[in-house]
Formats: sequence, C-alpha cells, structure tokens
Amino acid sequence: MQLDPRQATLIAGAFLAVGLLAALATGGRAQALISGLDHGVRGHVGGAFGFKLAKVRLQGVSEGAAPDVLAAAGLTAGTSILDIDLEAVRQRVQAVGWVKGARVVRLLPDTLLISAEERPRLAVWQVGGQSVVVDTDGRPIPEADPGRFADLPLVVGEGAATAAGTVLPQIASRPRLAQRLDALVRVDGRRWDLRLKDGALIQLPPGREDAALIQLDQLDQKARLLELGFARIDLRDPEVVTVRPRSSGEAESQSATPAKG
Repeated sequence: MQLDPRQATLIAGAFLAVGLLAALATGGRAQALISGLDHGVRGHVGGAFGFKLAKVRLQGVSEGAAPDVLAAAGLTAGTSILDIDLEAVRQRVQAVGWVKGARVVRLLPDTLLISAEERPRLAVWQVGGQSVVVDTDGRPIPEADPGRFADLPLVVGEGAATAAGTVLPQIASRPRLAQRLDALVRVDGRRWDLRLKDGALIQLPPGREDAALIQLDQLDQKARLLELGFARIDLRDPEVVTVRPRSSGEAESQSATPAKG
C-alpha cells in the first residue's frame, strides 16, 4: 500500500489521537476505534509508528497454566499490535483446558493483556489406568500434569469425576477423615468406598453419604474410631454400622450402634 506524504501525515495524526485515547482508556471505545480502521492502514501505520507487540501480560493465570495459555494465544513479537485480532486470540485462549473464561485487551503502544479465569481443580481422576486432573464439574484439564497436584484428592473409577463434586466437600469439612484419605473409589456407578492411607476401607451407602458420614463422626467422637485401626467400616445399613478389626486375634466382626443426638 503506497502512501503519499500528505496521507501519511493525516494517518499519523489519526493514530496519535487513537494512541492518546487508548492511553487514557483501554476499554471497548478505544478498541472499537482501532478495529474500525482499514486492515492495511492498521498494519502499515502500526509498523511505521512503533505500535509493535513487545510484551504479553498475563492476569489470573497460574504458573502451571501460563505456557499453555501463551502457546494457544499464538502471538509473535514485532507484529503490528493494531492488526492483532483480539477475539481470535480470546477464543484460542479459552479453548485451553485450564481456562474457564478469558479477556484480551490492547495496551498501546506495545503490550497485550490476557486476563483469564482458571477452572478450579477438584481432584485427580484415575480410570482405565490413566490419570487426569478434573475441575469441579468433572471436566478434564488435559494440560495439567497429575504428578504436580499431589495435594488434590484421588478419585477412582467410571463416573467418579462427575460424582465427586458432591461428596468431596463433605469429606474436606472433616479434617480427621480427610487427612487419612488415600482415594475415593466409585463402586458400580452408584456409591463410594473411602480407601484410607493405612489400607482401611469405609463403605458408604448410595445417595446417603452425608448421613453416613455423620454416623462416622459420632462413632469417632465417642471411641476415636479412626485412630484404632480397622480393616473395614460398613456404613451401608443406616441401622447398624459394622466394623471389622484389622487384627486377626480379634473377633471377625463386631457391630457398633451410632451415638444418639
């Protein structure tokens, strides 16, 4: 695109005005003014007058997610910042598994701001011999390395990822139980087994997890049950809680009645 001196002067003046406006307000009005200019003019003047991409700022993006967000944005240093399609960048960033929502803003003369809301991580889901980090809706975050999230609870089995969002908060609210939990195992797609770090098993009923955990709380308060060591606690029957001791010298099984009140 050839520009005579008069055209170049007029365009330069226009871009100085746009730059001043954008410096004062980087919201939608300044963006609209820039977008309204001819594509060729944006590219020519952006390069000629120093509006080149030099920096990308990330906001709300964790250290682990930053490389994936930057790669998805697909930005190249030195590109005319006025010629970057902000909506296309936003869509690419929002397609990243870490990201729930994103916003992209030009900060003239040389910076692009990518602001993102990350998906909250719920658990590491193990199924079919594979592990993946999932969010609170049970949606996998494929870019997240499960090995870097040892602090997240482990849920195991078909359907465990989508069902865990209900029961995990109930377990997290019980620190004595949560600190002993090794994995939450989905059984037959309808109920949970809690596998503890010492190998013990707590069997929960389908659809009555909270009531069963209240029973467990009452027994633990009464007899410090979680500290005694056992092979299994069966909470599937609301009337009788069956405890199988770990030691072979003790009786094969014994029943415990939940505390009242």
